[in-house]
Amino acid sequence: MMNDQELMRYSRSIMLPEVDIAGQEAWRQARVLILGLGGLGGPVAAYLAAAGVGELVLVDDDEVEASNLQRQIIHSEEACGQAKVESAAVSLRAINPGVKVVTRAERLQGEALQQQVADVDLVLDCSDNFATRFALNKACFATGTPLVSGAAIRFDGQISVYDPRDSESPCYQCLYRTGDDEALTCSESGVFPPLVGIIGSMQAMEALKLLARVGEPLTGRLLLLDGQRMQWRSLKLRPDPECPICRGEHRHAG
Repeated sequence: MMNDQELMRYSRSIMLPEVDIAGQEAWRQARVLILGLGGLGGPVAAYLAAAGVGELVLVDDDEVEASNLQRQIIHSEEACGQAKVESAAVSLRAINPGVKVVTRAERLQGEALQQQVADVDLVLDCSDNFATRFALNKACFATGTPLVSGAAIRFDGQISVYDPRDSESPCYQCLYRTGDDEALTCSESGVFPPLVGIIGSMQAMEALKLLARVGEPLTGRLLLLDGQRMQWRSLKLRPDPECPICRGEHRHAG
């Protein structure tokens, strides 16, 4: 049970009847994986820590560079050359010392990735390449772990939820095919600074909703943001009956 200090700290969330003590406790008991601690992963991690998610597992094999600082606001200039997960951990512990932060400064692949995904309650994909997104999607559907996926490039962003617990949920590979990688990265194409904050904050919101079972998640919907015109589009997504990941042998049975 939460103590008086925690009840005070999280009182503005607990005041919401949709959240209440039960929702806050669900966050406190949750273990969440954040893959990628850059422009998207920074606001994701900061909001989940502030909200009181019990354990955050940070995975990223990259180091902080000066060119990151234009948008990756969880890192400071003094952190340049430091592992992103360690830099982010310092910021998160300053935000909320009560949250357990686990860091893995490595590129998880294959069995190691699937094992880590199986060990958490929810995954947030804050990566910047298709290969990682496909691998994470596969691991989530193999283990029955909900996935909140976001992406941002230039002035355009997108976000969706892929939930293997929902029989009507598509997966990331229903939307994209292996080989669709256009090698679009921020280093090659640029990105408008606040865009990653918008998408990352929305990823955090969807994660908290899923963990506390609040509202209606983005499962089966893809939100697309045109940042230049500040216009949102919502697309209905359906499972691909031929998808080898969510309709084939890789789907979690139970």
